[in-house]
Amino acid sequence: MPPFDIPEGDPFGPHNLPYGVFSLPGSTERTVGVRLGDHVLDAGAAARALGSPHAGLLAAPTLNPLLAAGRTAWSQVRRELTEWVTDPSHRSTVEPLFHPLSSVALHLPFEVADYVDFYSSEHHAVNAGAIFRPNAVDALPPNWKHLPIGYHGRAGTVVVSGTDVVRPSGQRKAPADPAPVFGPSVRLDIEAEVGFVVGVPSRQGSPVALADFREHVFGLCLLNDWSARDIQAWEYAPLGPFLAKSFATSVSAWITPLEALEAARVTPPERTHPLLPYLDDSAAEPAGYDLRISVALNGHVVSEPPFSTMYWTAAQQLAHLTVNGASLRTGDLYGSGTVSGPGEQERGSFLELTWNGRDPLELPDGKRTFLENGDEVTLSAWAPGPGGLRVGLGEVSGRVTAAE
Repeated sequence: MPPFDIPEGDPFGPHNLPYGVFSLPGSTERTVGVRLGDHVLDAGAAARALGSPHAGLLAAPTLNPLLAAGRTAWSQVRRELTEWVTDPSHRSTVEPLFHPLSSVALHLPFEVADYVDFYSSEHHAVNAGAIFRPNAVDALPPNWKHLPIGYHGRAGTVVVSGTDVVRPSGQRKAPADPAPVFGPSVRLDIEAEVGFVVGVPSRQGSPVALADFREHVFGLCLLNDWSARDIQAWEYAPLGPFLAKSFATSVSAWITPLEALEAARVTPPERTHPLLPYLDDSAAEPAGYDLRISVALNGHVVSEPPFSTMYWTAAQQLAHLTVNGASLRTGDLYGSGTVSGPGEQERGSFLELTWNGRDPLELPDGKRTFLENGDEVTLSAWAPGPGGLRVGLGEVSGRVTAAE
């Protein structure tokens, strides 16, 4: 079906228009693309053909120049793209510049500068606390409701959806073991998350206020923070995740601009502790997002975590990330932390879904506690859009291969 004739209600219709980077068969040249239905528009070629002043931003091999251009440029480019794919007068010029998604290679859409991951779902934090600290009086750490807990990850191992994930090796030691052993992880897990992509940098020493979130953050994508739970359990005290998380983080090939998600903005859950002024969003516009996520293992949906339940918002995470004067760079990526809801089928990790392996999942292809070689995990999602439409988020998928 020609791209201009996509069915009404397609979640990747003109109301969405996420950005990615693609190349054509037999070519190493990468260019910015915009998704419409099951096609991708060569955005740089369209901009040149139609005389756009933003052609230089869209002709780059990554999204970074567009990310750095700022909110005014983001809005102008989005208006142009919407006009190009909806105005019949542009059809003869633009339609030849579309390519079927099945015919192109999709690449990591931006150069990742720094990567930070948070821990912002109360349901996930309570579950994890109950699993790892069953005798604790409170499953949450004492600081959890006062600040968004996070850690710095490894930007160099962020990979695009479809990239195989090699099972990591490392040290592990069960409580009853006399000494640690080395070998492939036997408790490989996923974390269903949402990643936020920074466009406009900030000056070192100058914190970013809650109100300035949308001036710096371009858009979001699905993110899978692959996690080796056995390695994590042995190494995490006292400084937190390290090798258990740094081997791979998968992101979608498509970045959804925040402007496409205006109808999905919601008020976050009620806060039960007073917040310090730099995190207090009680008088701010709703900064949560209603994203409906699905987690599938080998094609079988095992969980549907609701992002609207996240205790800490992306704006608060950004404010906390920079409150000490840490600067932002174009291409910074920060993850929401595992998304889990209150229900048993709303948990965003196999750690929680199987309660640390105690309760295996019964699937058509056998029982699962943690991931086996050959398993493929796919995250997909949608959000409410304008006029009752759905905004689709690009899926993120990865297949586990044996340790090398």
